[in-house]
Amino acid sequence: MNKTTTIIAGVVAAIVLACGLFFFGALVGAGISQAASIGEFASQPASSPEAPVPADENSPAAGESGTTTEPGVPAQNITPPPAPSEDLDELFQPFWQAWEIVVDSYVDQPVDQEAMMRGAISGMLDSLGDQHTSYMDPDQFQQANAPLEGSYEGIGAWVDPNQDYLTIVSPMPGSPAEEAGLLPGDKVIAVDGEDMTGVDGNVVIRHVLGPAGSEVTLTIAREGVEEPFDVTITRATIIIPSIEYWMLEDENIGYIHLLQFADDSDQELRDAIKDLLAQNPDGLILDLRNNGGGYLISAVEVASEFLPKGTVVMYEVYGDGSRETYDALGNGLATEVPLVVLVNEGTASASEIVSGALQDHGRAPLVGTTTFGKGSVQNWVPLVNDEGAVRVTIARWLTPNERQIHEVGLTPDYMVVVVPQAAIDEGFDIETLDVDPEDVIILSDEDIQNGIDPQLDKAIEVLKDMVK
Repeated sequence: MNKTTTIIAGVVAAIVLACGLFFFGALVGAGISQAASIGEFASQPASSPEAPVPADENSPAAGESGTTTEPGVPAQNITPPPAPSEDLDELFQPFWQAWEIVVDSYVDQPVDQEAMMRGAISGMLDSLGDQHTSYMDPDQFQQANAPLEGSYEGIGAWVDPNQDYLTIVSPMPGSPAEEAGLLPGDKVIAVDGEDMTGVDGNVVIRHVLGPAGSEVTLTIAREGVEEPFDVTITRATIIIPSIEYWMLEDENIGYIHLLQFADDSDQELRDAIKDLLAQNPDGLILDLRNNGGGYLISAVEVASEFLPKGTVVMYEVYGDGSRETYDALGNGLATEVPLVVLVNEGTASASEIVSGALQDHGRAPLVGTTTFGKGSVQNWVPLVNDEGAVRVTIARWLTPNERQIHEVGLTPDYMVVVVPQAAIDEGFDIETLDVDPEDVIILSDEDIQNGIDPQLDKAIEVLKDMVK
């Protein structure tokens, strides 16, 4: 599926959930590996909220130092490197020569040597060509280590700060971002009229954040829309949710909507499963649409509720070829009940780990659209003297069948692409979608307002067939 499909497929994922499902009590929220919640994965969740979240897997709390990794990566003790060899001394002679030239000769004196040092580190990491390997200055690092749970003031969207422009991964349910109509794939090219071209995504996030009740105007570039357009959003206090659930009306099916993978998500999920199973449902639907991720350990715990003990959940493969295997933990409450998983282009990182494991083991079919495609693991290492941290990609994760999903995503077993009639009226050509036309469903404004959700309807249909 191409990028256009990804964006259009999610048009109703946000709108339908806002207008329909979330009338039942959805909360607003904020934290991809880093899609940022305008959050990231493992100590930082898979996606980032505009509000800071912990580093991918196990990053330390703000103010700590020494070790950290993205969600899912075991914390490592960082030992000092060996003393520089003569080869390194020779290698760095041009660097120090350039440094001295600038310090001695640059026209505007004195130069900011701290800024030069930070710039040198940033340039070194940028040279690797990996969008997820980067330098965070002290302010950015402090933001990245804010708690995944809690609240913040902003617009409420999961974002990816590592692309050419700050990119919306998914708006949070019921958030100002969703109400304003932001969609997965939207690029923020200006904030309050200030051009963000070439500006680091983490810096753009700081422009988007602001006091509840204040307004921010984002200039959005959207694939399929010819000209950029402005969206004015009133910021709010964003409460970061984790889960909601209920029995579907007129259906003997339990519905669980997991909104993020926080440190308490598994316990909340277990409580939800216990409650739903007590009502003797025919099966369960796990909705991971627009779930930007969270802690890796939480992803393993969630998958363990549906898979037998010892079943492979994922592999982490390192640069030297070694790998670590993550298995289901056991004591799962729903390892045999019929299960269907809903996914879309906002399903990222930790969500993709769970979805990929359940799909590979034949435990649950996926319904919806191709997922985001975030499958690398980053290590967050604080630098001495409180000079921020470096975030380095140290591994990629694979599904149990050793599928690589990074920048590819997971293809659902049942493709359901939803396109609003309004998009067609504005000139969007369905034929540009790289999908079977029979998989495309067009919704009118009235359908959207009435909470029509073709992806959920398909999941119910699939589950009923499984039960038969």
